[in-house]
Amino acid sequence: MTENKISADLQKFIQRFEPNKFKMLKRGIEIRGMADIHRNIFRAKELIERLKLNLIVNHNAEMLGYGGFEVNDVVAAPL
Repeated sequence: MTENKISADLQKFIQRFEPNKFKMLKRGIEIRGMADIHRNIFRAKELIERLKLNLIVNHNAEMLGYGGFEVNDVVAAPL
């Protein structure tokens, strides 16, 4: 099994955001189990902007069911 490399920006995000549960993806991470999903998505976007990280937040209706959203590297994010 190959190991996914984590970008420096993603490492900074994880250290500052301190998610309880997250899953590594090829292009970033999926954060799960958020009780107040809207507040946490806003908090994640705010942190990314404040630290000027090269990351984006992705969320869709399917992720709402398990209180999740993705944080992806901009270069690796799908169009």
